[in-house]
Amino acid sequence: MQSELMEQNKKQNHTVMATINCVTFNHKKYIRQALDSYLMQKTDFAFEILVHDDASTDGTSEIIREYALKYPNIVKPLIQKENQYSQGIDNISGAFNFPRAKGKYIFMCDGDDYFTSPYKLQKQVDYMEAHPDCTLCIHSTRIELIGKAITESQMRPYKGSRIISPEEIIDKPSGYAMSSMAFPARLVKELPNYYVICPVGDTPIQLIAAASGYGYYMDEVMSAYRVGVAGSWTSDGKRGDYEGKQKVYYDRMKKVYQEFDRATGRKFHEAAKSACKRTYYQTMVNLRRFDVIVKPVYRRYYKELSLQTRFFIQFEYRLPWLYHFVRRKFIG
Repeated sequence: MQSELMEQNKKQNHTVMATINCVTFNHKKYIRQALDSYLMQKTDFAFEILVHDDASTDGTSEIIREYALKYPNIVKPLIQKENQYSQGIDNISGAFNFPRAKGKYIFMCDGDDYFTSPYKLQKQVDYMEAHPDCTLCIHSTRIELIGKAITESQMRPYKGSRIISPEEIIDKPSGYAMSSMAFPARLVKELPNYYVICPVGDTPIQLIAAASGYGYYMDEVMSAYRVGVAGSWTSDGKRGDYEGKQKVYYDRMKKVYQEFDRATGRKFHEAAKSACKRTYYQTMVNLRRFDVIVKPVYRRYYKELSLQTRFFIQFEYRLPWLYHFVRRKFIG
C-alpha cells in the first residue's frame, strides 16, 4: 500500500475529486481499520480524508494524529478540545467538515465503520461523473454486530442495481447505510434549515439530494456498518428514558419533514407525509407499542419490516412470557 499512497500523495497536486468525511468519538478500537480502508482506495484521481474527532477520551485522537503525520497531504484532522455534540451540535459534518471539503464529491463514513472494496471511490465517482443529474450514489453494506443481539446481515435496500427516484429516496421502506453514501459537494455548500434541525446526519442529506436530482443504487457490498458500538448514537439512545427519547426523536423528525415540504414547495408532499408517518410507526415498533403496531392503518409499514422483525414482533405480542424467557436465555 505504501507505493500506492506515494502515488496518491503526488496526485494531491491536482484537483481533489473526492472527500471522505469521517466523524469520530471514542473509536479507538475501530479508527485504524477505517483509515486504512480509506487509504487503500485505488483511484485515478486525488482524494482527501477529513477526520473530525469530537474530543475523544480513549486515545482516538492520538491515532488520528499519527496518520496525519504519516500522510499529511491526505489525512486532514480537526480534533476538538471540547465535545461539540454535548453542546447541542447534532450534525458535526455540516458544521465542521463540509465547509472545508475540497472534493467535487463527498463520501460519508463514521469512524466505527469502514470501506471493504478498494474500488468503492472510483466506481461511485465514475457513475456520478457520467450522470451529472445523479445527486446520491449508494450501495449495499455488510452489517457487523458488536455484542449480543439479533440483526440482519446486510443493508440491501433494493434487489439489483438501479436508478432511485426522488420520491423513493424520501419515502423508502429501509434505510441507506451512511458508509455507502456519496453525493456532489455542491449540495451542502449552503445547508437548508431542515438539515440544521435534524437529529441525525444521513436523512437530511438524502432529502437535499432528492430535492436536486435522483439516486443510483449499486447492488454490491463495498462497506461495513457496525451495530452496537458503545457510545454510538443508536446505543446511547437506548439508555435512560428510552420512551422519552423516542418521542423527542419523532417530534424533531416531524419538523424536519414539514420544513422540507415547505422548502420544496410541496413538490414531494405525499412522499414526505408518508416518510413522517413511517418514522412514527418505527418508533412505536421500537417501543413495542402493539396497540399501534397491529393497527390496519399502518399495515403498509408493517409489511415493510423484515421477516425476522415481524417474527419477533408476533412472538412477543402473542407469547410475551416465552419471548422474554428466550431473550434472557440467549441474549441476556
